[in-house]
Amino acid sequence: MISQTNEAPAPVKASQGYDSNASSKHADDASRHAGLLPSDHSDPEVGFEHSDELTNDQMKKLAASGNAHFHRLGWKRLAIVTIVEAVALGALSLPKAYDTLGMFPGVFLTITLGLIAIFTSYIVGQVKLKYPDAASYADAGRLLLGRFGYELFGAAMVLELVMVVGSHALTGSIALGDLNNGKVCSVAFSAISAVILLVLAIPPSFTEVAILGYVDFVSIIVAIGITIIATGVQATNSDHGLSGVDWRAMPKEGLSFSEAFVAVSNIIFAFSFAIGQFSFMDEMHTPTDYMKSIWASGMIQIFIYTVTGALCYAFIGSSVLAPALLSAGPTVSKVAFGVALPVIFISGSINSTVALRYIHGRIWKKSIVRYVNTPRGWFWWISLVTVFTIIAWIIAEAIPIFSDLLSLASALFVSGFSFWIPAVMWFYLLCEGPWFSRKNILISLGSIVAFIVGIVTLGAGTYATINDIIEQTTNGGAHRPFACRPLPGAAGGH
Repeated sequence: MISQTNEAPAPVKASQGYDSNASSKHADDASRHAGLLPSDHSDPEVGFEHSDELTNDQMKKLAASGNAHFHRLGWKRLAIVTIVEAVALGALSLPKAYDTLGMFPGVFLTITLGLIAIFTSYIVGQVKLKYPDAASYADAGRLLLGRFGYELFGAAMVLELVMVVGSHALTGSIALGDLNNGKVCSVAFSAISAVILLVLAIPPSFTEVAILGYVDFVSIIVAIGITIIATGVQATNSDHGLSGVDWRAMPKEGLSFSEAFVAVSNIIFAFSFAIGQFSFMDEMHTPTDYMKSIWASGMIQIFIYTVTGALCYAFIGSSVLAPALLSAGPTVSKVAFGVALPVIFISGSINSTVALRYIHGRIWKKSIVRYVNTPRGWFWWISLVTVFTIIAWIIAEAIPIFSDLLSLASALFVSGFSFWIPAVMWFYLLCEGPWFSRKNILISLGSIVAFIVGIVTLGAGTYATINDIIEQTTNGGAHRPFACRPLPGAAGGH
């Protein structure tokens, strides 16, 4: 792990970096791994037992098994984890964003921002390979700004992820309410959603979460497929057929700045997988394979987002709702939401795991408890999961506007973690020699573009989102926090 001093650790020499045989050394080196296991038994308890009741060999075995448990992730499972972390809510919000921006700008922004996100994830991965002890984005903050950066990036990461989990609780309440025809108060359904998110976040390893990720991935693909096919059939069978759908190629007239940037921020939010990349790569048995995961997940996400946004908008038109599953009609939306339930909850739980691995690892940095393989370790892990989920649920009820919740998280945090911060890391941590030299110029120019995208989103996106929330609240377009809410589109007979 990163040193506890305020100074950034020196770069690791090439010979000290990752190698493909590193996983075989974990068991032998676990007890000496960067202070994770104190040699003086400074941890007062191990599994509710005093450490003097355990031999040094027993502690080494616990550390070795715990360390090995958290280094089993391969690039294929990593690709699944990054896909399901981002795809769920992103795919559900894009058709509405396309309605605001127009078809052509929507498709262009989706592809362009997706490619930029792949590029910045490459930079994040290079930082992880050069500084193997950087186990989270907070550690990257320490590399840039010392202890202040560690605290700032850690707080921002946790805040962003708790907002994402909260938005999953809100989506869960919408889904369950749709299945129930809105007969039960939405607050009750969001609480039920929070409990499900809590249970699914209990497994502490991303390798275990990745198994659920396969179910998650199939779930969202089938749910989106049902929505696209159903809306396409409905549009074809309408009085004027597909030609009668009122979709626009360009932005609608009278589009306000706030409304436009909320839509742009929702597209940016869809590519938020970089925030967990340090944590994900920390569990890889062969971290040098990370770009296989990034290319696979990035291109799959671009394809899913573009097809979902474009086809749903082309079939539904200006009446498209967010989340898009609500636009398929009463019966089909119930089927689609039923199929989508796994993705709503599994994707949300992955974000909980990313945040809690950082928090838990920080609290128990020099204790055997950090491996979550003793009774005490499980007690503290489950306690943190519970507190974190309750906070996420409160946020979901305090800001009960689906698109604006996504946009606020995107503007404040994803703009940094996925765009402008990786650009800064390139110039500060990776670039060797003049930035304009032949070997650096392409990455430097790409980093400048990513930096501009991130900073514009941070400033303009935050302003637009807050302004939109105030406007909707003032004009009665939003419902009061912690109050029963009708389903989106209910007024329209849905």
